[in-house]
Amino acid sequence: MATPQASPSPHAGLLDVLAIAAHRDDVEQTCGGTLLVQRAFGWRTGILDLTRGESGTRGTASERAAEADAAARILRVTHREALDLPDGSVQNTLENRLKIAAVLRRLRPRVVILPYWQGRHPDHYTTSTLGYEACFAAGLARLDLPAEFGAPHRPYKILYASLYADVRPTFVVDISAHIETRLQSLLTYRSQYGKQSAGAGLFVPEEDIRERTFATARHYGLLAGVRYAEPFVQREVACVDDLMSLPVQSI
Repeated sequence: MATPQASPSPHAGLLDVLAIAAHRDDVEQTCGGTLLVQRAFGWRTGILDLTRGESGTRGTASERAAEADAAARILRVTHREALDLPDGSVQNTLENRLKIAAVLRRLRPRVVILPYWQGRHPDHYTTSTLGYEACFAAGLARLDLPAEFGAPHRPYKILYASLYADVRPTFVVDISAHIETRLQSLLTYRSQYGKQSAGAGLFVPEEDIRERTFATARHYGLLAGVRYAEPFVQREVACVDDLMSLPVQSI
């Protein structure tokens, strides 16, 4: 799914921010609000789903593709695409690193958002490591990729969406102005979140989705003195020059 670019960017890439996730609907759950915030700033945003949903308890790959396109329109992303990694069996292999590296060279994002590196679902934490190593590989001058994918490229910043991880975030993004739209994007996945008997013990009941979504965002918002927020972790230490510009009141 691709939509026309609405705002210019000072960066050379086709995208400014690319969220990489294992499954269609992962981004909507963990950083959809953040993508809306970045889009409001005029940055070009995108989503790369590694799998297509063919092994899910609910829905089919074609249903989830249509739902993902609808969610992408709600999130106003510039670009969304899916690779063909096996759903439920994402592996960190050279072949898969090359597939992601090719996308990174083509789209050339400055910021990449990955899943947190620990979690319940193996596809999620494998995607975290796989995505990081693909970001590294994409910058290798002699990587075995055709020239048509573009010149070597490494994102400037790699962030980890930590909404479902029991860790203290490095920072949160205030999504208060976009919380309803974020929920709307998630609810486009009727095959996953509509009321049905299949997988009833695994999925959040439809009547509880709003409450849980807003409660989680409220928790992270309270940590930074805003109403609703999404949390992120970065591995590197931040550098600050002007102490007077530090956000979030201490007392």
